[in-house]
Amino acid sequence: MATPEKSVSEQQPDSTELPDASLRERSFSHRVALVITLISAGYVLFHLYVLNIQPIDPWIFRSLHLSVGSAIAFIIYSGWRGAARVNPLDLAFAVAALWCSYYLYQNLSGLYFRVGALPNTNDVIFASIGIFLVLEFTRRTSGIILPVLALIFIAYGLFGNMLPGLLEHRGYSYSRLISYLYGNEGVFGVILAASSTYLVLFIVFAAFLQVSGVGNYFVQLAFALAGRSRGGPAKVAVIASGLMGMINGTSAGNAVATGSLTIPLMKRVGYRARFAAAVEATASTGGQFLPPIMGAGAFIMAEITGIPYTQIVIAATIPALLYFFSVYLMVDKEALKQGLVGLPRSDLPDLRALMTSIYLLAPILILIFLLMSGYSIIRSGTLAMVAVVVTTWFSTRARMSPKVILDALSMGGRMSLQLVAVCACAGIIVGVISLTGLGGRFSYILFSIAQQNQLAALLAAMFISIILGMGMPTTAAYAVAASVVAPGLVRTGMDPLLAHLFVFYFSVMSAITPPIALAAFATSGIAGSPPMRTSVEAFKIGLAAFIVPFAFVYSPALIMVGDPLVIGFAILTAMAGIFLLASAVQGWLLGRAGILVRIGTFIAALLLISGDLLLDLVGLALVAGAYLFQYRIWRASRINPSSAA
Repeated sequence: MATPEKSVSEQQPDSTELPDASLRERSFSHRVALVITLISAGYVLFHLYVLNIQPIDPWIFRSLHLSVGSAIAFIIYSGWRGAARVNPLDLAFAVAALWCSYYLYQNLSGLYFRVGALPNTNDVIFASIGIFLVLEFTRRTSGIILPVLALIFIAYGLFGNMLPGLLEHRGYSYSRLISYLYGNEGVFGVILAASSTYLVLFIVFAAFLQVSGVGNYFVQLAFALAGRSRGGPAKVAVIASGLMGMINGTSAGNAVATGSLTIPLMKRVGYRARFAAAVEATASTGGQFLPPIMGAGAFIMAEITGIPYTQIVIAATIPALLYFFSVYLMVDKEALKQGLVGLPRSDLPDLRALMTSIYLLAPILILIFLLMSGYSIIRSGTLAMVAVVVTTWFSTRARMSPKVILDALSMGGRMSLQLVAVCACAGIIVGVISLTGLGGRFSYILFSIAQQNQLAALLAAMFISIILGMGMPTTAAYAVAASVVAPGLVRTGMDPLLAHLFVFYFSVMSAITPPIALAAFATSGIAGSPPMRTSVEAFKIGLAAFIVPFAFVYSPALIMVGDPLVIGFAILTAMAGIFLLASAVQGWLLGRAGILVRIGTFIAALLLISGDLLLDLVGLALVAGAYLFQYRIWRASRINPSSAA
């Protein structure tokens, strides 16, 4: 049995690996691997140079960001089973990707005027090849679901004029549609803009943390702090997976990375395999909500909406903490029900020894300080990266040598490939939505519903966001939902920040929502539990994330809007509601709770989370009744144990 003292990297796969059969990384000889390392590191250095020193034309920059990234992916990932070696087709795809950037560079001035309007034959060939390569790039790195969805949207752009009702549009020729999609309103639009600037930067930052040992330090510190408590490994999973998920842009990737350590330990102390896998999936998914990085979601939201990054982070803080408070309580109450204990001290890291290396957390604190002080996102991320290197110089064990820095740069480049692919592919979908006016139609539908009932409109937005996000990485899920759903909520009069946070939450939660729960399916493989039952368990544990967005829509105090006293009161009542929600779901209040107590506490939880004073009072009355009823049962069991229900 592995113990927490061992390095996480020795016990888990690369954090970029997803449980998808399409993601098959090739093995190379030492010499070829060195060349790929240098190319991947050069890919990252190119981004750092352009972002910090010498800007170039945005379209050229995004094109190189995509084409070089896809060329690397065509070499290191096989396209089908049995293709263990690089073959001529892979090389042809890589060369074609680079040619697309060359064509764009050579024809830049003309393309600015022709694309999507009057493309010539060469433009159509260029765009067709480019779109095909984006779909293949995405298939190799993220699986088949997103490319298939993109193809469905392309078909809608071509043949939507044949559809009835609200889905009908005027119809577009192939030449106009394909050139539009491979332009600045499609593939190279706002989502790839965020990918080429913020996402790559912070993925590389995450790679530096991982290579330097800081990421492992997170896990060790979590074990030292919570490992001995009731059901300790599960609480460690909540803390460590949340912190790692914050800087990792994929829920499933993070779940696999930290779950290979935490899930066996949860099973060891007595948690059911299904519950252990669900806890890891839920905590890793929740990391996408956690400021200041939010799995890069905050940066994409800032890019799409134009809302200042700091405002988004401040607004997201309380909902994220409520989510993790809920997951922590779910874990604790499950441990109470099962009578579980923590790990023995001998199996845990020494907290005193870890505290001597507390300076390893300095890069995270520096990043937060710089972002909150008004420095640009790019400058903050770059300086935080430098801070990782400098911080390790104070430790002989974790010091980053030039070779280690090269490895970190290379790892960052390779880790970024999946997000580059999904952002480019999501751009195709967003482009079709923009060209055909599909987003406006959804806006009209939501607006019409909201005219009758705002809650019904929010429920519709929730279901659409989850359905659109199923099977997709969270970055792409939010990007698509932000184009389809969020404008409709804004049209109903909702504040844009509220609308996008609402959509963001449910796009992310698609990773643990049956029937296609990517993060839950990933952890079920590690735990050896049934995937569908694991996803249902994860849905129950993460239930707060399906309630909190409604709460902050109806009570904006939960996103730091309003008087401090009102905000404080909203936080307290929401925390009480979350506690009752966990009690209802897990069936444990003062002891095991019967069905009537569970129903009463669940209703009370919803009333307290709502933020309305009158509803809070009704909720408190229900709580008092449930506690009195539960206390009488508990007291009776103490007097006469045989009478306990």
